[in-house]
Amino acid sequence: MPRKRSADDPEQKIERNEKADKSAPATESLLTSAETLLSVLNGVSLLIAYIDREERYGFVNRAYANWHRVRQEDLIGKKLSEFLKPDAYEKASANIKKALSGQPVSYENQVVDPEGREKLMSVTYEPYYSGDRIIGLVATLTDVTERKRAEAALQESEQRFRILTESSPTAVMLFQDDKWIYANSAAAEITGYSVRELLSMNFWDFVHPDDRQIVMQRGKRRQSGESVTPRYQFKILCKDRSVKWVDLSGETIAFGGKPAGVISVMDITEQKCAAEELRERERQLSSMISNLPGFVYRCANDHDWTMTFISGQCADLTGYSASDFLQNKITFNEIVRPDYREPLREKWQETLRRKDFFEDEYPIVAASGEIRWVWERGRGVFDPTGELLFLEGFIWDITDRKREEQEKEKLQAQLTQAQRMESVGRLAGGIAHDFNNMLSVILGRVDMGMMRVDPAQPLYRDLEEIRKAAERSANLTRQLLAFARKQTVSLRMLDLNETVEGMLKILRRLIGEDIELTWLPGKNLSPVKIDPGQMDQILANLCVNAKDAIKNVGRITIETGTAALDKDFCAGHSGFVPGDYVTLSVSDNGCGMNEETQNNLFEPFFTTKDIGQGTGLGLSTVYGIVKQHSGFINAESEPGKGSTFTIYLPRHEGRTEPVKKENEAAVTGTETVLLVEDEPAILEMTRMMLHRLGYTVLSAGKPAEALELARKHAGQIHLLMTDVVMPEMNGRDLAQNITFIHPNIRRLFMSGYPADVIARQGVLDEGVHFIQKPFLMKDLAAKLRGAMRDQQT
Repeated sequence: MPRKRSADDPEQKIERNEKADKSAPATESLLTSAETLLSVLNGVSLLIAYIDREERYGFVNRAYANWHRVRQEDLIGKKLSEFLKPDAYEKASANIKKALSGQPVSYENQVVDPEGREKLMSVTYEPYYSGDRIIGLVATLTDVTERKRAEAALQESEQRFRILTESSPTAVMLFQDDKWIYANSAAAEITGYSVRELLSMNFWDFVHPDDRQIVMQRGKRRQSGESVTPRYQFKILCKDRSVKWVDLSGETIAFGGKPAGVISVMDITEQKCAAEELRERERQLSSMISNLPGFVYRCANDHDWTMTFISGQCADLTGYSASDFLQNKITFNEIVRPDYREPLREKWQETLRRKDFFEDEYPIVAASGEIRWVWERGRGVFDPTGELLFLEGFIWDITDRKREEQEKEKLQAQLTQAQRMESVGRLAGGIAHDFNNMLSVILGRVDMGMMRVDPAQPLYRDLEEIRKAAERSANLTRQLLAFARKQTVSLRMLDLNETVEGMLKILRRLIGEDIELTWLPGKNLSPVKIDPGQMDQILANLCVNAKDAIKNVGRITIETGTAALDKDFCAGHSGFVPGDYVTLSVSDNGCGMNEETQNNLFEPFFTTKDIGQGTGLGLSTVYGIVKQHSGFINAESEPGKGSTFTIYLPRHEGRTEPVKKENEAAVTGTETVLLVEDEPAILEMTRMMLHRLGYTVLSAGKPAEALELARKHAGQIHLLMTDVVMPEMNGRDLAQNITFIHPNIRRLFMSGYPADVIARQGVLDEGVHFIQKPFLMKDLAAKLRGAMRDQQT
């Protein structure tokens, strides 16, 4: 029995090579399309049928049905015995049995067609397998009547054939019984062997060893009269041992009453090399494209940018496969972010009018919903008449670069903000000392002047207005220093709920009766470490800001709570640091804010109020205070939906400290105070205040004078009140030197400098008493009594 061919069979191998070498796209399409294959079967002139083991027709092509003058469907399911004449069936059935036993059968049969003409038919039965089992056969019938006549004519024209073949540039050869029996001069030229040498060789002798077995098998089948693949390609080994590729076309003919093979052979070595070179270039190009961080495309200049080619790397960038675009399941226009579609189209059309290269960056929406940025460079391809054919180009993923740029922009904005803050801080710090010293004199003198004037007199009201203006000026300086995080602070461990509750009465007066104030205290809050006065200032500023956002009737809500910030949260909130925090939120149902307002919210002097209605320092002061206490502030708002400001203050462990409230009236004393101040006007004004408060005063304009007074004074000096920054010696060093003379002396430092300057002098340490210039007499009185009460530190 003939052996079944496996996947490794040489003939199978060369057949696969032949299929791979087919260059025409239409041929490849026919071979891969079942529908097209059926069309081909019905289009050929061969009579083809499939017959199962019960000798029933399973398929007949159109030529088979037409030859018998019936419809194809009329034959399906019928047995041959029902359709064929007895003598024809008997011969067919005998050969069918051979084929069903596994033996391919070929024979010729003299028949009479439906029109009564005698025809010689060549019949071939090929077993049809399903796995290892034969389930039927494929019958191929060919009308060879004319071919037989042609054979006779061929013999008569042999001489003419020789003349033609000898002059042909294509090798023409004839073999029979394994030997070449004819070869023209072109065959000798291709192989390098002489015609005499060829005629002494087996037909497979010059075939390359790689292909020899399959050529030998096909040749033997051909010369035995079997049907063989008519055309294929293989390598030959020439006489000089060079290798060539040839294309063979062959037929089986009768020669001398026996089957023989006649072939034509063309040297296709150059074409093969060119094709291989082209394939190698294509492989290289494909490899290059696959390694690019983007994809190439070719598309129509229509609304959807319909793709006619797109490389597979589009899936990595867009999340959609190449087939999604090519089958229009998704269009490129659909993945471009909507706000960029029209600008992108307009720029492309302008580029096409100039016949220039297109280049742009824009965002797309990937299949996952992620926004990705791409860079595109492309061009229009035009025909010789200037007609646009298509667009082609390359699209590159620049998402990471864009993110880096955005991060740089964010960092630059933060740097600019920090520099702006630093500039304001330097400005505030630069003027604070001199300005506070001048205000100290003004406020002190006015304060004392008002004590000497009857409140009913007009002069009293004038003095009161002067004091108010001076206090506003001092407050403005404090706000600038707070924004610049240079305000002096006295840190305390506070219970935030108690602090807010202590301010509610004042806050309700601030916002007025038309606005409802809701208080929602959180439970189990940890203490926060903050200056009590600055905490009050935060609450007041936020509530006033909320009140101004509400027209007429509305609601403000104050709420406390806790928050644990993780890395993910902080990554989306610039400047935030992971950790545990106590939160304070102030919300309103006012007009809300747009994005532009929110971007400038904490800028110093930025305000949306009318001229004269605000300084623009309220929220910037809150920002500075929060930052100075290592906290963060976050604002959330939409136009028409109100605003929420949330402050995050670091959580602390420990006991809270009560905030001491001094009496409004100045508390007097009888102790001796050593006063040291290098500004004469302030020295005199402070000395007068101390006298009015009942203290005995020893005053000095320089540290050296103070040391001299301390040495000479016979009695006890209870307290040293000294400026921090002075010529010769700073206040802290002076205090240490005087302590050697009067070990039990208390100390109260004063200064008009900002916190960063004072801190360098070491007088803002915990437990050290300090008063910021300018100050009123009642403030001085309270600080003095506080310092007198505490033990020496």
